[in-house]
Amino acid sequence: MMKNLLIIAFFLLSYSSIIAQIDKEQLALDVSKAESENTEKLKEFIWKRYTTTSVEGEIKSKVTTELSFNESGELQATSLGAESSVKQKRGIRGKMQKNAMEDNAEYVGKALQIAIAYTYMSKGQLLDFFEKATVTEQADVIKIIGTNILLQGDKLTVLLDKETKLYINKKFSSNLDKDIINGEIIYEKFSSGINHVSETILNLPAKKAIINAKNMDYSQRIN
Repeated sequence: MMKNLLIIAFFLLSYSSIIAQIDKEQLALDVSKAESENTEKLKEFIWKRYTTTSVEGEIKSKVTTELSFNESGELQATSLGAESSVKQKRGIRGKMQKNAMEDNAEYVGKALQIAIAYTYMSKGQLLDFFEKATVTEQADVIKIIGTNILLQGDKLTVLLDKETKLYINKKFSSNLDKDIINGEIIYEKFSSGINHVSETILNLPAKKAIINAKNMDYSQRIN
């Protein structure tokens, strides 16, 4: 019994020591620098985002968008087209349907903007996030969990590559028009080591909808 207690005490002390050794401010600065350098490399690329919106398991719309970073590091989006599986109604019902579709499209647009806000956080936002967050190391991964990041009551969980300080995964819960929404941002790397968002998944319970946005067809700019 005493031996087991000593083993547990040892692991608890070791765990506390690991947490204490992490300089959260420096880590936030390292992450911000790594992200900035990575964005500079992504400026050389143009890619497409294929966004599918499903309601109760049925695909309702597909939207294709061209994305790129400008010289200031701001994400630029150009719509390339959209498809809808919703059959158009006529008369008053058609007008009501059109209004509902416009409202839903606006809602989906806001949800994607929220996801982008968690995807591309400023240095100040990162410093604030890390300061309030719990940071732990797990093998080659650093895990950061924080609340009240961009909105009161939100939550963000981040997985970082310990060596490169680049993102592996982000999961968040937030609010949209007082509705709870949940999202996951999945990252992948090119063979060159450049990190990029591969897929964003949003769960919108109030609309019984799932948004799946995949970034694909990366091509280098031709100067």
